[in-house]
Amino acid sequence: MAAAASVIGEFDLAVIGGGIVGLATATRMLATNPATRLVVLEAEDDVGQHQSGHNSGVLHSGVYYRPGSLKATTCRTGKAMMEAFCNEHGVATDICGKVIVATNGNELDSLKSIQQRAAANGVDCIELDSDGLRKLEPAVAGIAALHVPETGIVDYRQVCWAMKRLIERAGGRVLTGSRVDRIDPGDAGLRIGCGDHEIRAERMVNCGGLHSDRILRLAGGIPSAKIVPFRGEYYDLRPTSHHLCRNLIYPVPDPAFPFLGVHFTRMIGGGVECGPNAVLALGRGGYRWRDIRPFDLAETLLFPGFRKLAAQHWRMGIGEVWRSANKEAFVAALQKLIPTIRSADLQPGRSGVRAQAVSPDGKLIDDFLIEQTSHAIHVLNAPSPAATASLAIGQHVVDALGNIK
Repeated sequence: MAAAASVIGEFDLAVIGGGIVGLATATRMLATNPATRLVVLEAEDDVGQHQSGHNSGVLHSGVYYRPGSLKATTCRTGKAMMEAFCNEHGVATDICGKVIVATNGNELDSLKSIQQRAAANGVDCIELDSDGLRKLEPAVAGIAALHVPETGIVDYRQVCWAMKRLIERAGGRVLTGSRVDRIDPGDAGLRIGCGDHEIRAERMVNCGGLHSDRILRLAGGIPSAKIVPFRGEYYDLRPTSHHLCRNLIYPVPDPAFPFLGVHFTRMIGGGVECGPNAVLALGRGGYRWRDIRPFDLAETLLFPGFRKLAAQHWRMGIGEVWRSANKEAFVAALQKLIPTIRSADLQPGRSGVRAQAVSPDGKLIDDFLIEQTSHAIHVLNAPSPAATASLAIGQHVVDALGNIK
């Protein structure tokens, strides 16, 4: 008979996931209710190891999102909260601005739609013709653009570390190396198991990112969508080519696909990233093609929602895989924005895995998705701009916790 798990603590709230949304939720709970006995459970050996530490580091302004959506409202509020947090805790930011570039006449209507959404969301944009664009980004070719002055950059891994320190100073606990493998809801709360130990909590918040749907199932719920992992791969501009990009350069995104397309991003710590593409990851931690996790891959391929998604977007999917396998194809995509860029200007960069919720009917869930089970709230879909919006998402979750049973 297996030994009973040792109970290492009793808490008012357990947050599963030490990414930026989980840590932000914990900081907002302790700011709102300082006496809360709180624990954050993180599977990895440090916080911010997945999406939070593998993104472009952009402080988004909220130009793209449907007015009134959770993305739109939390991005605007969250950006202000994030800037204040970074200023208070010594995390460097740079409000450098970005341009969204139309490279042909077919993109002008979409650019106008973005401008209208931005205005509805309270974001000031400046219309640019080709001459105005080149004054900001001399290497960029475009027939029109929007300049978004308030967009910025930050290192979100530094933000995660600052949040961890704040939680611990406020009396909370952050337990790394604690992968949740069982959840037993009861009348008085939940027993949450991590290997040979468990904690007991009155309430729980699931910010499990790539595993959020599985954690929801462990808690006794049936998720309305499944997480499908997409890998985004980047190149870096070589130092001799940094002059090609002054700040942030984005294409007009495809409105049918919730990815922003390959873009150029100046990083807060120096350097310029180019990308990402978006290919199916072969595991929920599949940062490279050789990172194959058979169970994860089978679960994705057998999911009807993914098969419907693939049937609808197979041409785009093949193009993304081709750009992953062929550097020249990746360069060709970048040349739509900066025609003078060459393969020699690029060196291999990092990659990240996006936890994308997909519905059973094959739709990519665009907005943040938050669901509820007994004693628990689950953040099931939190793609970009979740890092920017994290503190506002956290406050939204804290407010909702008051209504759960």
